[in-house]
Amino acid sequence: MAGEKDRPVYIISVAAELVDMHPQTLRLYERKGLVAPKRSSGKTRLYSERDVEKLKEIRRLTQELGVNLAGVEEIIKLRDELYALETRFREEVLRLKAELGEKLEALKSPPALPAPREPEPPAKKPSAAKDRPVYVISVAAELVDMHPQTLRLYERKGLIQPKRSSGKTRLYSERDLEKLREIRRLTQELGVNLAGVEEIIKLRDELDAQQARLESEIARLRLALLRELNEPQKSEPKTESA
Repeated sequence: MAGEKDRPVYIISVAAELVDMHPQTLRLYERKGLVAPKRSSGKTRLYSERDVEKLKEIRRLTQELGVNLAGVEEIIKLRDELYALETRFREEVLRLKAELGEKLEALKSPPALPAPREPEPPAKKPSAAKDRPVYVISVAAELVDMHPQTLRLYERKGLIQPKRSSGKTRLYSERDLEKLREIRRLTQELGVNLAGVEEIIKLRDELDAQQARLESEIARLRLALLRELNEPQKSEPKTESA
């Protein structure tokens, strides 16, 4: 929910001091669309606590991990998508619970989002053909125009996780190939370093997992609503007259 964190309160000099950056750097990030401070009636930039948090994250990415601005843009965009997803989810949950009213007292408070990067439940079904491991490493490398050693490097970095056959042969799925093409785009076209790629891949995986979990929770609430609305009203038991 928007609240104190989104209230624009810091002028640019104060915000720059809080995040240990030069005001010109904040203006650059604004031009790049990485941060969007509000404006006062006199057109003065005003930054919120959330803006300050975002600027601190940009500093971590650029100074500690050496991620270039193209990579930072990708990461910030994904973080914004996650925040928007959480907001939409909570609004929908509250709307459904308002419809249910007192019939769903057990669902009074919106459920917390699952922990970031929580592994998928093992019982979850794979999404059909895209997750079927079929390509050996030489074929996968040829399909994504990379050297097999590069695929092994990305596996060691945790960017890709091919399955193994009974004979321990690496087998890649169509989804793995999509991820490898995205890694190639980030590294070759945008010049993002591997630290930045790791952040982006983890965020994409987290976004997909959160989307699936939240859709499942919304579906559960809608089903509960339908059951409650369709349940016939039970008449009060009649008491026998003396």
